[in-house]
Amino acid sequence: MSRDVESLSPERRIYLRKVKIKKIATWIIRTLILVSLFALWEIAANLKLIDPFITSQPSRMVKTLLNLYHQGDLFRHIGVTCLETVAGFVIGTLLGTLIAIILWWSEFTAHVLEPYLVILNSLPKVALGPIFIIWIGAGPAAIITMALAISLIVTILEVLNGFIQTDEEKIKLVQTFGANRLQVFLKVVLPSNIPAMINALKVNVGLSWVGVITGEFLVSKAGLGYLIVYGGQVFQLDLVMTSVIILAVAAALMYQGVVLLQKKLTGQKVTQKH
Repeated sequence: MSRDVESLSPERRIYLRKVKIKKIATWIIRTLILVSLFALWEIAANLKLIDPFITSQPSRMVKTLLNLYHQGDLFRHIGVTCLETVAGFVIGTLLGTLIAIILWWSEFTAHVLEPYLVILNSLPKVALGPIFIIWIGAGPAAIITMALAISLIVTILEVLNGFIQTDEEKIKLVQTFGANRLQVFLKVVLPSNIPAMINALKVNVGLSWVGVITGEFLVSKAGLGYLIVYGGQVFQLDLVMTSVIILAVAAALMYQGVVLLQKKLTGQKVTQKH
């Protein structure tokens, strides 16, 4: 590694140093913003500028978190929600991609199903929750199905749109060499749409969490959604806010997992713009 650095030109070294400094500065500023928000929240609650009973405050949330941990419920609720989310995320992504491949393969089928996909995409999925509960039963299966219903159509449309917009010149080029439909897909369409599929994964992270929490709102005996509903019913806003913070952290970690996957697949650093 040191030899590689020594072989770089002075200009290149300066550039890499600036990039490193910028990256460190970005993380420092992000951390300071987060710490400042929680500090202001705590101070405002202590000074009674806001009602801590309604808004809670970081110190009370820490106590709630410790109570959940000592009761042995913390990791159980987190584990249930994460397991349901990952299941809905994986199934939705794989099934959505498979259906998108089928629709790309058969243009006739795509034209026939297009209006149905548009209608299903615009349909409020929450309305289907009670139906899933009646059909499947009150349990994790209904919650995973809820997550699947929210993420599936978006995955199909996102990936299919990428497949359709593949460079026609590249497709014609391989076809002139005698490539069949399968070879065109494997050699041109699929490699060209890795970014589109990664974007679908990123979108699915949020949609899967929305689906699972919505399902847990409707029917659950454990999970972060259950804690949020229970806390709201008994007016334990500390429990509600703690669950929301845990949910945000878990969703962020899952998103970062997709970003790491993107780096591995593309072989290059990914610049995130917010």
